[in-house]
Amino acid sequence: MPTSKDKVTFLEKVGYGLGDTASNFYFQMFMIYLTFFYTDVFGISPAAVGTMFFVTKMWDTFNDPIMGVLADRTNTRWGKFRPYLIWMVVPFGVIGVLTFTTPDLSASGKLIYAYVTYTLMMMAYTAINIPYSALMGVISPNSLVRTSVSSYRFILAMAGTFIVQGATLPMVNFFGKGSEQKGFQMAMVVYAIAAIILFLITFATTKERVQPAKEQQSTLKEDLKDLMANKPWLILFVIGIFTLFNIAIRNAAIMYYFKYYIGNQNLSSLFMMLGTIGVMVGVALTGPLSKIFGKRKLYMFLMGLTAVLTALFYLIPKDQIVAVFAMHILISTVMGPTAPLIWAMYADTADYSEWKSGHRATGLVFSAATFAQKFGWTIGAAIAGWLLAAFGFKANIEQTPEALNGIRLMISIIPAAAALLSTISVSFYNLDDELMKKIEVELKERKGTE
Repeated sequence: MPTSKDKVTFLEKVGYGLGDTASNFYFQMFMIYLTFFYTDVFGISPAAVGTMFFVTKMWDTFNDPIMGVLADRTNTRWGKFRPYLIWMVVPFGVIGVLTFTTPDLSASGKLIYAYVTYTLMMMAYTAINIPYSALMGVISPNSLVRTSVSSYRFILAMAGTFIVQGATLPMVNFFGKGSEQKGFQMAMVVYAIAAIILFLITFATTKERVQPAKEQQSTLKEDLKDLMANKPWLILFVIGIFTLFNIAIRNAAIMYYFKYYIGNQNLSSLFMMLGTIGVMVGVALTGPLSKIFGKRKLYMFLMGLTAVLTALFYLIPKDQIVAVFAMHILISTVMGPTAPLIWAMYADTADYSEWKSGHRATGLVFSAATFAQKFGWTIGAAIAGWLLAAFGFKANIEQTPEALNGIRLMISIIPAAAALLSTISVSFYNLDDELMKKIEVELKERKGTE
């Protein structure tokens, strides 16, 4: 049972969760609209967009772990991770707006601008989100408390998702008055201001309770060695890539699916919003379900069912709109608990690493976890661009049967395959709740606490 020192108040859980509301204003704009924005609004070819996503990810290979190591070695009166929420929030806001700004440039100039702004955006996203994610690993030493915090986090993350899905296109129409370029830019201004305010609230309402052992003096080499020896973390790394690949491919296809296959782009907002409500229902059930089944078994079952349902989505005819929406809601509800589960599991691997090695590197663990998520997201987005080109997609014209079938595959069979690989991978994860209770007790004993 959590002690009074382990517990996190309702206000703090909400305050922490609002940080993911802020993050999702950006993350969902990238996942849902950025590929569409680049091809149909900014005027970059889908193949060039796919290549840009892939190339810019190479820098993140180094950037994410560097940020994690830097955060682990930060020591201020506010803690290790919270300071970055105020240090990086303004650059995060400004660069987000620049990413959705469309200067009048040549074709090559547009591509260069996209490379530069997207690279800077990923750096700013890393600099604020890795410390934010790592904060959950030190908000309480108790695994069950962290699962509860993770549930609040993802309910509020879904609130951000819901807002982006429901408000973006209306804001584009309102601000743009016929100009999608201006509309997307101004919509991003709104999200940037809101994100800045919410991250500041997160900073003001949270605490860091878990500290490394006082005698800990580990080098970067030792921390990296410990990470590579952390088998549960390595498995989660692979799972994170497959899971975000699934989400990125499917989300990138939604706008194209409704604009070109269904023939009504405006339905995409309702489709996404109803799916998000399903996700929120699933997330709300995470705590009680994980107590009954355990995180590992629950994740495996839900992700396997997600794979089956997503594949079946391909069979629904386009004139069966009710069935299209109903299946999407079901998929979203089933997949809902998987996000808070995997982040709570990442926090467990930080405890496991300290238990095994005597060193705690929470920032590095979460930076590498965030890298896995971003890598899966970016590879998914890159492949989405390449697939659109391979299927013969051309922006803003009537699509060929091959292109339409490709869009259908991108929203069903292809992401279903990634979900299946994620299901298989989690079968190798071995940190169950009993072992985590043992680890928690032994770590407390080492630090001389009760």
